[in-house]
Amino acid sequence: MNQTEHTAIVLRHVNYRDNDRMVTLFSPSRGRIDAIIRNCRKPKSHNLNAGELFALGDYMLMESGGRATVTSVHLIETFYALRQDYERLTCGTYVLSLTEAVIEPEQERQELFMLLLHTLSRLSFSDQPWRPLLSGFLLHFAACEGFKPRLNHCVQCGKRMGEEGPFFFDMAEGGLCCRECHEEWKRAKMPGVRAQESLTPQQVRWMRKALASGSAAWVDRQESYAPFSLLRRFVEDRLGRRIRSSVLLPE
Repeated sequence: MNQTEHTAIVLRHVNYRDNDRMVTLFSPSRGRIDAIIRNCRKPKSHNLNAGELFALGDYMLMESGGRATVTSVHLIETFYALRQDYERLTCGTYVLSLTEAVIEPEQERQELFMLLLHTLSRLSFSDQPWRPLLSGFLLHFAACEGFKPRLNHCVQCGKRMGEEGPFFFDMAEGGLCCRECHEEWKRAKMPGVRAQESLTPQQVRWMRKALASGSAAWVDRQESYAPFSLLRRFVEDRLGRRIRSSVLLPE
């Protein structure tokens, strides 16, 4: 048997037997850890809150034969405020689902862990609108996963894109497209080809600023400038899967 301790966030849980719970933990040093917390659903259990979604804590694990059991937890934060606001709860659930979709066991993911932690903290404890928060998360999530959108040069011809546009976002190529290439794309468009969507100069400036400010620092109240719907489609398209919890997100 091997006993280890890991700071982790609960991404998913499933009730097991009468009082146990299976949890998926996200550790910055070990990535995905699937473990069982025994008797955590009993009303007087010391680990009652340790198996809830969003729980952040130091989890002591007993590992044997490829299975992990949580023996004790020092709970750091529950992000309980998320449960008091339906919109923020659905946003929090969505970022957990996205994170679970990409992490692997025994894979160090420090940057993604901090991005998730900062996003949950802002959703819980700030009054910033959810749309720019989630848009910022999606931008930096894409950067963490290696498909950061290209916002400074046309993805077709390589021409540098200025500040005033017009701007078009090419889903297939993952970045901005200039007017000339967009017109050429329209003339040559074939059935089944993914669309190029128009963006305002304010939206492009918002994305550039959010990426430049770093994953722990972006703050922007211009909710209308955050192209959330486009970024959600872009990220899910790159992952090759629809995140089921996205259907609960507010429009």
